[in-house]
Parts: sequence; structure tokens; C-alpha cells
Amino acid sequence: MGKKCLSVPADLMARIYALCEDEDDLIAIMATVSAELFQAVEGFDWVGFYRVVAPNLLKVGPYQGGHGCLVIPFDQGVCGAAARYKTIQLVDDVDGFEGHIACSSSTKSELVIPCFNQSGHLLGVLDIDSDQPHFFTWQDADQLDQMLRQLFQNVSS
Repeated sequence: MGKKCLSVPADLMARIYALCEDEDDLIAIMATVSAELFQAVEGFDWVGFYRVVAPNLLKVGPYQGGHGCLVIPFDQGVCGAAARYKTIQLVDDVDGFEGHIACSSSTKSELVIPCFNQSGHLLGVLDIDSDQPHFFTWQDADQLDQMLRQLFQNVSS
């Protein structure tokens, strides 16, 4: 049996774009994206953002699901790795990721996408957890990455 493919539905993408049209407020965009993805995609156990609040430090932002970790240094966990390396982190089995931070024992796989504004400034990361192992694909990651790049292009910091 192969991996599931999220392939964010076109109508969901269109709804997110419409809700965030001309929006330049970081928190408003993050809150909208978190809510829409969490409500629309079965298999997402937690969806949220961690914002860059100081050098090498992430703090929880808008999210949907159970409580998340409040603070994550860039040198810890999957979110920290995404921020530190400024690359997408797709983890099929979190138990196999050295240094994984277990904010929730139900998390089995994780997708973390760094978020940048138009000038390339790292704003934070989108963290999506699933209670199913091997839930995400690189197609999912690429699709969400492109959406985030477009949504955050007008955010200054």
C-alpha cells in the first residue's frame, strides 16, 4: 500500500487564497491557513505555525489541535531543523528523527515548511503533524510551499 497523497484540493486552495487576498498581517494569514488546513484534511492531528521571535528561536503561533510546544530553539526538533537549514523537513516516522521533540505522543509523521516573505526573510515554519506514519508526500510539501510563498509575499516581517 502506497502513501496517501494529500494533494490539497483546488477548492481549498482557492478558499485560502480568497480569505487571505491582499492580507499583509502575518498572524491573520497564519491563523487562517491553520484553521482551513486542519478542518479540511483528515489525518492532520495538529496544524500550526512557529514564528521566529528572536535569533535562533521559534515561538508557537496560531494553531489548531492540542497544545503545542511553546518555544523551540533552531537546534532542536523537526521545526528547529526546518528553520536552521531553511529547508522543508518531511519525516515519515518521528521516532526515527534524532532530536525529535514529542509535543504530542500521538504524532507519528511530520511535515515542516519554512515560511519566507518576498525578500527571503524567514518568518517562521508551518508544522503539520499526523497521527499516521508515512502520511505526507513531497508533492504535498511542494504544493503547500508554493501556497505559503504566495501568501506571505506581502508580509514585511
